Amino acid sequence: MGKRKAMKRIQTILALALICLQANAFRVEIENLSDKPKTDYPVVLDISAYNYFTSCRVTCDGQEIPFQLDDLNLDGRYDELCFLTDLGPKERKSFDIDRTFRGPIPSYPARVYTEMVMRNDKVKEKNKQNNYVESITARGDCANSYNLLHHHGVCFESELNGIRIYFDKRQTLDLYGKFKKGLELQETQFYTSDEQKAAGYGDDVLWVGNTFGLGALRGFDAKTMKPTMIEPVKSRTQRIISYGPLRTIVEIIDKGWQTDSLSEPVDMTIRYTQYAGHRDTDIDVFFSHDNMINTFSTGIINVKESTEFSNHEGTRACWGTDYPSTDHEKWKPETVGLAIYIPKQYICKEFPADNDNYGFAVRHEDKHIHYKVAYCSANESFGYHSAQEWFDWVKEWSKEISKPTISIAIENEGIEMKKNSR
Repeated sequence: MGKRKAMKRIQTILALALICLQANAFRVEIENLSDKPKTDYPVVLDISAYNYFTSCRVTCDGQEIPFQLDDLNLDGRYDELCFLTDLGPKERKSFDIDRTFRGPIPSYPARVYTEMVMRNDKVKEKNKQNNYVESITARGDCANSYNLLHHHGVCFESELNGIRIYFDKRQTLDLYGKFKKGLELQETQFYTSDEQKAAGYGDDVLWVGNTFGLGALRGFDAKTMKPTMIEPVKSRTQRIISYGPLRTIVEIIDKGWQTDSLSEPVDMTIRYTQYAGHRDTDIDVFFSHDNMINTFSTGIINVKESTEFSNHEGTRACWGTDYPSTDHEKWKPETVGLAIYIPKQYICKEFPADNDNYGFAVRHEDKHIHYKVAYCSANESFGYHSAQEWFDWVKEWSKEISKPTISIAIENEGIEMKKNSR
């Protein structure tokens, strides 16, 4: 009798283990419904319901593929699983995620890069600074937060682009143009040497001043119908959430932002997500609460003598040429294409171009705004070299975002696709 009870207990344990094993493995089915191939399509899964998701293994047709796990709220638990895939026209693929794998997360080749670095007085070269930091906070009365960080703020890149975000009231996105695909910012740090330029490295390609640059979010003055800076604030923070290898995530946090004299101060977090193989960047803005005045502004700089495209539904682009610096002797004019995509539910008004910007007034929905920005440099050997080429790309980009042609099914009720993935 004792042996039968023991055997039954063992059978029960094995059955429970099998159930756990099944729950700890799931499959993702992805299908390209269009006649056009997809490259580096990001698949992002919400795994926040799994309290102990510490590692896994992702395979396609039995072959392991790179992935990454990200802790977005920095509470020590992973919130999202991300991997990328290529899909041919009408192609369907199956991906298996095995949570029973208990080994360390593999170190895959980096396809994105991000850094925050403070100047080292002992290092004279501007592209070899090594006082790396992961987060920095300045009080609202900081006299000159712009110069606290080398290259004036956090920077990040994919193989196609490079962006830095100014650590001041502007919080502008400034741009790095490349000649060839690859990661460069660790070596140039946005200050490309003459030797690096001769070797084919890129450099700064945009003068931004007080404009939106590439899609900076600002306040909005309803009386003057003009953008306002992110001030005053109690504190301003830049931090790195994820280093890659498939996507990098950085955040700008403005605490106690007094957006209007009649409104309650609001805390705002702006999250920038850069995927490998992409020239576009995801921007998510989160507010701590609904304040009385909830209209904001964004857009793209009106590059000198630029040509504009707009579908008047949230997609806007320009193509123009200007010096990236006020020092015209050391810098040559640079030609760039810029673009922004804002879902219609966030748009209050599209404004005619002025001397600075192609602008929008926007509002949040449930304390959140999501939009995308993209750019190209005419220096690129792999990119676009005329306004028409750039605008054609922007139209296809906008169409794919607004009407995705990818079907995704997940064989597990506890796992969800993250919204806004493309």
